[in-house]
Order: sequence, then structure tokens, then C-alpha cells
Amino acid sequence: MAMSSGGGGGGLLGSAATLLGSPVAGMSMRGHTNVTMWACPLPPPRHCGLRKHSSSLTSPPPSPPFVTAVAATDSSNQISPTQQQSQSKSNKYHFVVANAKFMLDEEEHFQELLFERLRNYSERNKEQDFWLVIEPKFLDNFPNITKRLRRPAVALVSTNANWITFMKLRLDRVLADSYEADSLEEALASNPTQVEFEKPANWVAPYPKYEYGWWEPFLPAGSKELKV
Repeated sequence: MAMSSGGGGGGLLGSAATLLGSPVAGMSMRGHTNVTMWACPLPPPRHCGLRKHSSSLTSPPPSPPFVTAVAATDSSNQISPTQQQSQSKSNKYHFVVANAKFMLDEEEHFQELLFERLRNYSERNKEQDFWLVIEPKFLDNFPNITKRLRRPAVALVSTNANWITFMKLRLDRVLADSYEADSLEEALASNPTQVEFEKPANWVAPYPKYEYGWWEPFLPAGSKELKV
């Protein structure tokens, strides 16, 4: 059945045009095969039958995946365990020094501090890094120190700078400095010297006096044969 624009069908279409707006397709309909589409003047509601549905509508794009930012590092500046171990063996030595009488015979707590540290190292299987050096040769490079020392002199030497600083504060009446050497033997080299201390006529301290030679476990290997 054909519907023209002039009869009753035209009036019906005119009313629809008035309500819905201007047509976007032809004005005629043939059977049910040609449907006129109308543009709504306002956004159509969800139930608007004039919106064309299609199965080809695409779903919203998926959200981008969560990405974790990782800071890049320059591996060229990283130190391997082997390099770290080699760098830890520093050739810089730190020391405190005073005359032998004070270091070995008068200072009450010096022996106790050294033996306690040696015991701690033994329990931790840690290599000893401190020594006593009687009349060390490196003092020849410190004229400002030697002119203030009574001789013979004794130095406490270590590669641990923080511990030497502590011992400087603990012993008080000592001088401190540091030096470099190519080897441990060079760093701990000494001049053969015999030290002797007079026994006090009247010992009044509540503890026994340190025995002569208590310092020998702390002497460098090459110095242990010397008679001190």
C-alpha cells in the first residue's frame, strides 16, 4: 500500500514531523521495507525507539595495563664483592703514640682495652688490624710529633680510623696522626729497642700491676723476636 504526502497519511506524517523534527530520509514507506529515520531535537531517552541499534557497535577500549616504573641504574658504578674486598684492604694507617712508660707501664686501662678487643676479634674470626710498635720508623716523618715525645716511644697502629679516634679520646695523653705505606711490613717497621721499667716500691692499687711483657701478643710478627 502506497502512502502519498497529500492524504490522511500526509497529515499523520506531518504530525509526526511536527513532534519529532525534520526527516532525514524519504517521506514514503513501502510496506515494511523502508522506514523513515527521524532526528530527535533532544538526546533520545534510553527507551527512544528511533535510535538505531546495531550489533556492530564496538565496546569501549580496554584500560591500559598497570605499568610499574623501574629506576634504571648504571651498573658501571656498582662494586662487586671482590672489588669491595680489595678496596677494604687500605694502605692507610692511623696511630696514637706516647712514651713507652705511659703506654706500657702506667696507663691502667690500656692492657684491658687491647686484650678485650683481641678476644672479640677471636670470637668473630676477624683478622687482627691493630698492633703495638715500639720505636716505629714512621715517626721519622713526623718531626712535630717526635719533638714532643720522650723516648723510647710506643705507637698503637690500626687501619680502623674510628677506633684510633676512640683510643685517642680514651687515653688522652697521646698524639695522633696517620700515614700511608705500601705494605704491612713497611707500615709496622721498628728500630730495635729495649724497654725497662722500674718496679714501684709501694704498689697501692687494688689490682695487681701488669706483668712485664704483656704487650708481646700485639707486636708485629717481625718484632716478637726482639728482647723488649
